[in-house]
Amino acid sequence: MRWLALITALVALNVLAETTVVRLSEPVEATETYEVFGALLPDKSPGMPLQEIIEREGDFAGREVRVSTRIAKVCQKKGCFFIATEGDARARITFADYGFFIPTDSGGKQVTLVGTFSRQELSPEQAAQYKKDLGEQSVEEDASPLSIPSSRLRC
Repeated sequence: MRWLALITALVALNVLAETTVVRLSEPVEATETYEVFGALLPDKSPGMPLQEIIEREGDFAGREVRVSTRIAKVCQKKGCFFIATEGDARARITFADYGFFIPTDSGGKQVTLVGTFSRQELSPEQAAQYKKDLGEQSVEEDASPLSIPSSRLRC
Protein backbone atom coordinates (compact mmCIF):
# COMPACT_ATOMS: atom_id res chain seq x y z
CA MET A 1 0.00 0.00 0.00
CA ARG A 2 2.86 2.35 0.80
CA TRP A 3 4.36 1.73 -2.67
CA LEU A 4 1.05 2.56 -4.32
CA ALA A 5 0.86 5.85 -2.39
CA LEU A 6 4.45 6.70 -3.33
CA ILE A 7 3.87 5.96 -7.03
CA THR A 8 0.65 8.03 -7.00
CA ALA A 9 2.50 10.95 -5.37
CA LEU A 10 5.32 10.78 -7.93
CA VAL A 11 2.88 10.73 -10.84
CA ALA A 12 1.01 13.72 -9.36
CA LEU A 13 4.28 15.64 -8.92
CA ASN A 14 5.30 14.86 -12.50
CA VAL A 15 1.97 16.12 -13.86
CA LEU A 16 2.26 19.32 -11.80
CA ALA A 17 5.85 19.86 -12.97
CA GLU A 18 4.82 19.52 -16.61
CA THR A 19 2.03 22.09 -16.31
CA THR A 20 3.96 24.75 -14.40
CA VAL A 21 4.10 27.98 -16.40
CA VAL A 22 7.17 30.17 -16.00
CA ARG A 23 6.46 33.86 -16.52
CA LEU A 24 9.56 35.96 -15.77
CA SER A 25 8.51 39.17 -17.60
CA GLU A 26 5.38 41.21 -17.34
CA PRO A 27 3.87 42.58 -20.56
CA VAL A 28 4.34 46.27 -21.34
CA GLU A 29 0.81 46.22 -22.79
CA ALA A 30 -2.02 43.74 -22.30
CA THR A 31 -5.53 43.50 -23.71
CA GLU A 32 -8.08 40.70 -23.77
CA THR A 33 -6.66 39.47 -27.09
CA TYR A 34 -2.88 39.96 -26.85
CA GLU A 35 0.12 40.91 -24.73
CA VAL A 36 3.20 42.91 -25.76
CA PHE A 37 6.62 42.05 -24.34
CA GLY A 38 9.81 44.07 -24.70
CA ALA A 39 8.97 47.49 -26.14
CA LEU A 40 5.67 48.66 -27.60
CA LEU A 41 5.18 48.08 -31.30
CA PRO A 42 4.76 51.43 -33.10
CA ASP A 43 1.54 50.24 -34.74
CA LYS A 44 -0.69 47.19 -35.00
CA SER A 45 0.10 46.33 -38.63
CA PRO A 46 1.02 42.71 -39.39
CA GLY A 47 4.55 41.74 -40.27
CA MET A 48 5.91 39.86 -43.26
CA PRO A 49 5.45 36.09 -43.30
CA LEU A 50 8.45 34.21 -41.91
CA GLN A 51 8.53 32.05 -45.06
CA GLU A 52 9.06 35.13 -47.26
CA ILE A 53 11.84 36.54 -45.09
CA ILE A 54 13.71 33.22 -45.13
CA GLU A 55 13.24 32.80 -48.90
CA ARG A 56 14.71 36.29 -49.38
CA GLU A 57 17.41 35.87 -46.73
CA GLY A 58 19.97 37.92 -48.69
CA ASP A 59 17.63 40.93 -48.80
CA PHE A 60 17.06 40.91 -45.03
CA ALA A 61 20.33 39.68 -43.47
CA GLY A 62 21.43 42.13 -40.78
CA ARG A 63 18.33 44.28 -41.21
CA GLU A 64 15.46 44.95 -38.85
CA VAL A 65 12.36 43.01 -39.88
CA ARG A 66 8.74 42.89 -38.74
CA VAL A 67 7.55 39.27 -38.81
CA SER A 68 4.21 37.56 -38.24
CA THR A 69 4.57 33.88 -37.42
CA ARG A 70 3.53 31.06 -35.10
CA ILE A 71 5.33 29.98 -31.93
CA ALA A 72 6.00 26.25 -32.27
CA LYS A 73 8.04 25.61 -29.10
CA VAL A 74 9.20 27.77 -26.19
CA CYS A 75 12.21 27.38 -23.90
CA GLN A 76 10.69 25.60 -20.92
CA LYS A 77 13.39 26.74 -18.55
CA LYS A 78 12.51 30.46 -18.53
CA GLY A 79 10.94 31.49 -21.87
CA CYS A 80 14.17 33.04 -23.18
CA PHE A 81 13.72 31.90 -26.81
CA PHE A 82 11.24 30.19 -29.07
CA ILE A 83 11.14 28.32 -32.35
CA ALA A 84 8.95 30.02 -34.96
CA THR A 85 7.50 28.00 -37.82
CA GLU A 86 5.55 28.68 -40.95
CA GLY A 87 5.24 25.81 -43.38
CA ASP A 88 8.79 24.48 -43.84
CA ALA A 89 10.34 27.74 -42.60
CA ARG A 90 11.89 27.71 -39.12
CA ALA A 91 13.76 30.32 -37.12
CA ARG A 92 14.99 30.62 -33.56
CA ILE A 93 13.76 33.81 -31.92
CA THR A 94 15.78 35.20 -29.03
CA PHE A 95 15.26 38.41 -27.11
CA ALA A 96 17.77 41.24 -27.50
CA ASP A 97 20.16 41.35 -24.54
CA TYR A 98 17.80 39.03 -22.60
CA GLY A 99 15.67 42.14 -22.17
CA PHE A 100 12.47 40.15 -21.67
CA PHE A 101 11.04 36.63 -21.72
CA ILE A 102 7.72 35.14 -22.79
CA PRO A 103 5.49 32.76 -20.81
CA THR A 104 6.48 29.13 -21.28
CA ASP A 105 2.92 28.24 -22.31
CA SER A 106 3.01 30.50 -25.40
CA GLY A 107 3.41 27.61 -27.86
CA GLY A 108 0.84 27.65 -30.67
CA LYS A 109 0.20 31.40 -30.51
CA GLN A 110 0.46 33.76 -33.46
CA VAL A 111 2.95 36.57 -32.89
CA THR A 112 4.20 39.75 -34.51
CA LEU A 113 7.77 40.67 -33.68
CA VAL A 114 10.41 43.21 -34.61
CA GLY A 115 14.06 42.17 -34.64
CA THR A 116 17.26 41.83 -36.65
CA PHE A 117 17.39 38.87 -39.05
CA SER A 118 20.64 36.86 -39.17
CA ARG A 119 22.16 33.44 -39.77
CA GLN A 120 24.09 32.06 -36.79
CA GLU A 121 25.57 28.58 -36.94
CA LEU A 122 25.29 26.57 -33.73
CA SER A 123 28.07 24.59 -32.15
CA PRO A 124 27.19 21.07 -30.97
CA GLU A 125 27.26 22.41 -27.40
CA GLN A 126 24.80 25.21 -28.23
CA ALA A 127 22.50 22.76 -30.02
CA ALA A 128 22.58 20.48 -26.97
CA GLN A 129 21.70 23.41 -24.70
CA TYR A 130 18.73 24.39 -26.89
CA LYS A 131 17.61 20.75 -26.86
CA LYS A 132 17.73 20.69 -23.08
CA ASP A 133 15.93 24.05 -22.70
CA LEU A 134 13.14 23.03 -25.09
CA GLY A 135 12.63 19.84 -23.11
CA GLU A 136 12.87 17.87 -26.35
CA GLN A 137 14.49 14.54 -27.12
CA SER A 138 15.73 15.76 -30.52
CA VAL A 139 16.95 19.24 -31.40
CA GLU A 140 17.75 18.44 -35.04
CA GLU A 141 14.79 20.33 -36.49
CA ASP A 142 14.99 23.12 -33.91
CA ALA A 143 18.66 23.99 -34.34
CA SER A 144 17.84 26.41 -37.12
CA PRO A 145 20.76 28.65 -38.04
CA LEU A 146 18.26 31.42 -38.84
CA SER A 147 17.80 33.75 -35.91
CA ILE A 148 15.87 36.90 -35.14
CA PRO A 149 16.92 38.58 -31.86
CA SER A 150 13.70 40.44 -31.10
CA SER A 151 13.32 43.74 -29.28
CA ARG A 152 9.50 43.74 -29.34
CA LEU A 153 6.94 40.95 -29.49
CA ARG A 154 3.14 40.89 -29.54
CA CYS A 155 1.47 37.57 -28.85
